[in-house]
Amino acid sequence: MIVNSIQNINSWITQIHNDFKAAVSVDCVIFGYDDSSLKILISRCDMPPYENELSLLGDLVHPDETTDEAAKRVLLAKTGFDDVYLDQVQVFSSTDRHPLGRVITVAYYSLVKIDDDHLAHIGSNDFLLWKPVYEVSSLAFDHIEIMQTCLRKLQKQLREQPIGFKLLPKKFSLLQLQRLYEVILNIKLDKRNFRRKLKSLGILKELGEIQESVSHRPASLYAFDEKIYEKKKKSGFSFEL
Repeated sequence: MIVNSIQNINSWITQIHNDFKAAVSVDCVIFGYDDSSLKILISRCDMPPYENELSLLGDLVHPDETTDEAAKRVLLAKTGFDDVYLDQVQVFSSTDRHPLGRVITVAYYSLVKIDDDHLAHIGSNDFLLWKPVYEVSSLAFDHIEIMQTCLRKLQKQLREQPIGFKLLPKKFSLLQLQRLYEVILNIKLDKRNFRRKLKSLGILKELGEIQESVSHRPASLYAFDEKIYEKKKKSGFSFEL
């Protein structure tokens, strides 16, 4: 039995070397929010037959790293930050998805609050640009399918988890929060119902401060109380917005 087992293993290893040759990559859908629109970070492709088409940011997974590590490496290289939200979404493995051969990709999405630091880092790279996500209708490879899949995952998780606060300043108004949900979900929310639901969740802390240097009537400022949220979650609290 042991001899047969070893022979079986050796035959499988031989078959892997001879027949199962494929590369693994990561593709990162980097969503950014700038208080007015949801954007995606993309670049110009230089690979035939997709020269000059827009594409997602990604790379092959190195032999000494996991897919998570590869995605974090891409994020650091392209955004200049290593502390952004990152979530693995889905594997895309169509046999004809890449012109150079069999490439299986693991898709991730991340969330970036677009601020001056991010803009300065990206502005130094002529190949990168932020583009409003709802204006992106085509991408190289199967990247439009990947982007749309990640967008649906983001929209679902936005309603089920407090990930939206990662795209806001630490101090924000309820109008800013509502605007974020409307932009990402691409819907119009009823102001009264939205605020009633927020109040029922009990995870916002009113700071006793108001906005400064705004052209409209300054609104009260709030902060997301992560400690209260984690405490509620342990007791079976369900976040739904």
